[in-house]
Amino acid sequence: MHNLTSAYLDTLLQARSARLGPVMNNPEEYRLQIIYTQINRKAGNQPVFTDYYYHVRPDQYFYPASTVKMPAAFLALEKLNRLKVDKYTPMYTDSLAGITTAVTEDTSSENAQPSVAHYIKKIFLVSDNDAFNRLYEFIGQEEFNRALWEKGYPASQIRHRLDIALPQEANRHSNAIRFEKDGQVLYRQTDQVSNLAFAPRQDSVGKAHYKGSTLVNAPFDFSVKNRLLLADLHNMLKSVIFPESVTSTQAFRLTEDDYRFLYRYMSQLPTETRHPAYDTAEFHHNYVKYLMGGANGNVQLPAGLRIFNKPGWAYGFLTDVAYFVDFDHGVEFLLSATIYANKDGVIGDDKYDFETTGKPFLKALGEIIYEEELKRIKKYKPDLKRYKINYNGI
Repeated sequence: MHNLTSAYLDTLLQARSARLGPVMNNPEEYRLQIIYTQINRKAGNQPVFTDYYYHVRPDQYFYPASTVKMPAAFLALEKLNRLKVDKYTPMYTDSLAGITTAVTEDTSSENAQPSVAHYIKKIFLVSDNDAFNRLYEFIGQEEFNRALWEKGYPASQIRHRLDIALPQEANRHSNAIRFEKDGQVLYRQTDQVSNLAFAPRQDSVGKAHYKGSTLVNAPFDFSVKNRLLLADLHNMLKSVIFPESVTSTQAFRLTEDDYRFLYRYMSQLPTETRHPAYDTAEFHHNYVKYLMGGANGNVQLPAGLRIFNKPGWAYGFLTDVAYFVDFDHGVEFLLSATIYANKDGVIGDDKYDFETTGKPFLKALGEIIYEEELKRIKKYKPDLKRYKINYNGI
């Protein structure tokens, strides 16, 4: 199986293999893939990108887990713009028998009302699963996939909600929704059924898996699970951080206010918000910061650094897609990585090597790239004010 590896990144990582731990001894076993984009600015602050790859294999499956929430957020905002509905407008969801319940309030928001804005906030702050499911229902399975395919991501398959075991047919159905403000219905969407035919896949991982409480001595079949390629996730993030870098076909149709909103919540920490008010022992400052933060509450990142990202973790797979900005040192880069940390090869036993192997690897990888970036001499210092956020407030 061919993999895309850049000599520069290969050399850099091999020279630091002791620090990166056991993963570097056998990147194939860990299904490791890394994409690193250096950014240099021209005189007018225009970014120029140089991509480096390590073991990037589009035909090697990884379970994207919560990274699917990132395009859901972008597409939900795009759909609202098409409908001319404000993202803060209360959004009420009807129940769908045997599938999901109704949503008529959200006590975690400042006004106790559910909205696309609040769902997106929860998605980026703590990777909230129900928030994703509600956006999945608003966008609809068919529209979700067609939109990604049309933007140049034809390998994408977003086939199901998260954290609820439902048959394939149930995930084709999406709930009726209405946007209502001051007693006036601004938009009403009936319940829908996706008629999309997905291209068949053969994606199996592991040596054994649990089906309920029964151990099955065969790989776990991911062929009807969600799929996103690492390069596609990397490019989706890049297209929102640098909207001018993509063609109009590839771009998410967002307003300047949408960009500011996304930058805020992709980089804000759960400890910096009052709505929702999170238990910061569990949802600590690095809760969703895997690259460099190691998802470790004891790690302190440099004061001037902000990470705009979306991670995912499930079934032994750990993925993080991130844009780093250090305002104090004029550093910026994009870094995405996925790793399969499941030494026993059993899927569904909840005995994954996230703490011992996966998180320490992603932490060290982020640190190594960041340290290299601190040393890089740039002809033009970047103007990063576009990404500077005042995190005071809600």
